[in-house]
Amino acid sequence: MKARMPAGYGRPDMNALMRQAQKMQEDMKSKQAELEAAEYTGSAAGEMVTVKMNGKHEVLSITIKPEAVDPDDIEMLEDMVAAAINATVKQVDETAEAEMGKLTGGLNIPGL
Repeated sequence: MKARMPAGYGRPDMNALMRQAQKMQEDMKSKQAELEAAEYTGSAAGEMVTVKMNGKHEVLSITIKPEAVDPDDIEMLEDMVAAAINATVKQVDETAEAEMGKLTGGLNIPGL
C-alpha cells in the first residue's frame, strides 16, 4: 500500500510566493527612495571639515572651520576634505546596506 501525501504537500504556493515577492519589491522601492532622500553627515580632523550628502552620494555642503585653513599646507586641507567625504560615503553605504538587509532578510541580492 502506497502512502499518499496531502494535496500540495512539498510544493510551495506559487501565488503566495509571487505576492510575497511583489510586496518585498514594493517595500524595497519605498525604502530606496527614503534612503536617497535622507541626509548624512561625515567629518574629519575633529570636525574641522564636515560634509553633508544625500543617499544618492551627492554632496550637499562642505563646511571648513577657519582654523583648518593653513595657506602653507593646502595638502592637509585637501586630505581632510577627502577624508570627510569618504566618511560620509561610508555612512551612506552602511546605512543603505543595513536597511535593505532588514527587508531582504539578509539575502545577498546583487545590485542592492
